[in-house]
Amino acid sequence: MKNIIDYVKEYGSHTFSEHPLNEVDALVLSQLAYLNYEPFVPTLEEYNAPVSIQGIYHHPDKERILDGYWYREENMALFTAAVKSVRFGSLKLNYYVNVVNEDKEVQFSAVTYVLDDKNAFIAYRGTDATIIGWKEDLNLAFSKPVYSQQLSVKYMEQVANYIGGDFYAGGHSKGGNLAMYAAMNCCEDARENLICVYSNDGPGFRPEILQMGNYEAIKERAVKFIPRSSVVGVLLESQNYYEVVESGSIGMLQHNSFSWKVEDTSFVRAKNMKDSKVFWDAAMNEWILSLSEEELHSFIDTFYHVVSASEAKDVFQLGANWKKSMQSMGEAMRGIDEETGKAIRKMIRALFETAREMAKAEIAERGQEVTKEVKELQREWKEAQKEFQKQFQEKSFFRTESKIRQIRKIRKNPAKTVDTEEENG
Repeated sequence: MKNIIDYVKEYGSHTFSEHPLNEVDALVLSQLAYLNYEPFVPTLEEYNAPVSIQGIYHHPDKERILDGYWYREENMALFTAAVKSVRFGSLKLNYYVNVVNEDKEVQFSAVTYVLDDKNAFIAYRGTDATIIGWKEDLNLAFSKPVYSQQLSVKYMEQVANYIGGDFYAGGHSKGGNLAMYAAMNCCEDARENLICVYSNDGPGFRPEILQMGNYEAIKERAVKFIPRSSVVGVLLESQNYYEVVESGSIGMLQHNSFSWKVEDTSFVRAKNMKDSKVFWDAAMNEWILSLSEEELHSFIDTFYHVVSASEAKDVFQLGANWKKSMQSMGEAMRGIDEETGKAIRKMIRALFETAREMAKAEIAERGQEVTKEVKELQREWKEAQKEFQKQFQEKSFFRTESKIRQIRKIRKNPAKTVDTEEENG
């Protein structure tokens, strides 16, 4: 299976002037936005000349670009391949921003690349490893813009003013949501220079947010991709503008952009989507949209309270001491109503899946007794799954007879959520 690293190695001999930016390029640049450029790239306020990607690669402290994010081995392989290619080796980087504020529940980062064809690409970073970053993703379900979305608009307008030319925008995960939000809500002068905006498995928007923005003005320039088993990208997704791509992973792990299958200059499109997946996505979104603002606040705060009981600041710590984390979260779950508990258990499972994947990557990277450690990890994970079932007694989520009867309707119109009135009938 070929992925974005293979793409950079095989297609990297072509410049952007020869072959304009394509969908795979957009994911490559969005993934590179996860790197820590703070020691190397000028900030938005400094207004200095951009730095070359070559300059960062040859800097004695280049390893610092891997701080604060998982998939270290893949990220370094992608960065190295980009530097050695003609296509990405000429990149210039500028206007790096990184804001993490727990009080305001914000984790925001962006960087701008200047391509060799003189166009720019504004890349918004997705969720990092922090628990506050996961909570902010959930905050996107509110009817009012979150602070990161407001910052994304300000960033796009400032950068568009600085570069004074055409630009692309994009991001992965939450970064894709921020790119779309900024494109919808930026000033008209900036929007006129937008060539295309890419959301790679980024959450969607509540109907109120879409109505507040100027989605119609960018609709023809908006591109969204989600993997077959997307969890993040289908959150609040009500627009029928996304395409489904194949991944080499399963379940929640398909969110990892390194798992997306690439053929030539395009993603491999998925076929034969299961009705059960479409049904699940529609039911999940319907449940979220059915909550009042007060109920939604309560749900998200409760989830954060439960996860915070583990005393973990990020997913690394959560997985490092899973027994203690699970016991603490199990105690914090007491007294929570059944429906809220079901949703929280699903998200906790996703967090532990992510922690497991990161642990495996760390073992492989160290290269020390890999087989033995992986087997031990698998044994511990099976034990963790049994404990998960024991602690939380997970039950079927959103499973009602009336919803099951609506699968046929969803088959006919999978992009829309289930009609609430029909369900009540």
